[in-house]
Amino acid sequence: MTDSSWTGAPLGDRLPLLHRRAALLRGVRGFFDARGYVEVETPYVVPSPGEEVHLRCFRTELERPDGGKETRFLHTSPEFAMKRIVAATGLRVFQMARVWRNGEASALHAPEFTMLEWYRPGAGLADLMDETEALLRALLPPKLDRREGELSIAAPFERLTMAEAFARHVGVDLLAIGEDAAALAAASGTRLRAGETWEDLFFRLLLERIEPRIGRDRPCFLTHWPSAQAALARRDPADPRVALRFELYAGGIELANAFEELTDPVEQRARFEADRARRMTLHPDQNWSLDEAFLSELGAMPPCSGIALGFDRLVLLAVGAARLSDIVWLS
Repeated sequence: MTDSSWTGAPLGDRLPLLHRRAALLRGVRGFFDARGYVEVETPYVVPSPGEEVHLRCFRTELERPDGGKETRFLHTSPEFAMKRIVAATGLRVFQMARVWRNGEASALHAPEFTMLEWYRPGAGLADLMDETEALLRALLPPKLDRREGELSIAAPFERLTMAEAFARHVGVDLLAIGEDAAALAAASGTRLRAGETWEDLFFRLLLERIEPRIGRDRPCFLTHWPSAQAALARRDPADPRVALRFELYAGGIELANAFEELTDPVEQRARFEADRARRMTLHPDQNWSLDEAFLSELGAMPPCSGIALGFDRLVLLAVGAARLSDIVWLS
């Protein structure tokens, strides 16, 4: 890999940070063992890597003993497989999984990285925020020195809805505007770019005006995303304009993405098909069959919340490094 942002220091110079990485890994396993979770392992090579519109997958080929060949993909997340385990067993489960996302390389992105995912039946979004907060306090010191200033892990994490964040930092009533790109641009004092959709503008405002201002002195859960960004999350029964989803920001880093899980296979199929249509318009080469095994078993999954946390980014935060390449063994 030639991208300069992914050129780490010599391995010998990185050893102190890598020992910290190993200690954090032991800490993660101890935390979940103590809470009654079962560590699971799911396949990395899969026939369907998910329906995320913008992620690009690594493609490979399965060769059978009879000479037959089938297309397979390196998964971008173990989410579907882990939910199938929850549906079949009702267990609390976690996994330290290697995942792959093609075309990603920067100080905070890598084409191959480690994802910590866990699923907790019976938990709501607030329960999962409590548990995530407890995990970070178990693994990290009470205070961390960051380039942006001191980050307090001991202080209560902020919980901010997306509507509150847009009102505070963009000056607009996001939910009242709805999915109207021109109206959102006008209300935010932004020029709408050629071909820019509401989703494009939503993420541009999030990236430029909100993310730089949250999670600086203490971590922040950004919750209750617009329903158009529900992905695999339930809509809020109290306000179907929003989804029961949060992302966690700390010290200038997006650490985690979580859902109160959708368990309705009919609605999930409809969302998948809509995402698939968009993806095929944008990336026609990213084509595979729907994960019918996941859809057929989803209805048996109990009420549950789940989260994906970038373990490499957590290590980076813990040791004060600037680039993921400084906290991996080889790149």
